[in-house]
Amino acid sequence: MIKKGIWLGTLTGLLLGIVLWFIEYVTGIRVYTLLLNIDFIPVIGDIEWPIWMEWFFHLTVAWGIAIIYLAWIRFQSDGSKNARWSTALLLSVVAALTYFPLTDLAIKPTPALDDVTAIVYWFIGHIIYAISLVKFDEWM
Repeated sequence: MIKKGIWLGTLTGLLLGIVLWFIEYVTGIRVYTLLLNIDFIPVIGDIEWPIWMEWFFHLTVAWGIAIIYLAWIRFQSDGSKNARWSTALLLSVVAALTYFPLTDLAIKPTPALDDVTAIVYWFIGHIIYAISLVKFDEWM
């Protein structure tokens, strides 16, 4: 389950990052910057990390979510299609709600707390994440 969670988290995390990078590239709204931002974390936030390390930090969160998703499906539900979708959507909505504390805590420029367009893009990215979590799980 851990190995599958790492693979699943890598695929879904990469997809989320690419989607938010594309949105930021096209619109200039810093949702990708927000996704990879860790400047507010004591000690490690003071370091100027290379992009591959920022991606690593992001993927560790995606791995954790994927492992929780797989564990919940395996041990706490009947594994039905409804259970997979509801679990993925719940985890993704919880992840999407991090928009508010991440934006509030960020030191570098990120979207405003009340930027409705950025919030919509962020949630769209996380809904795509939920869909990919279920679909990639089915394909693996």
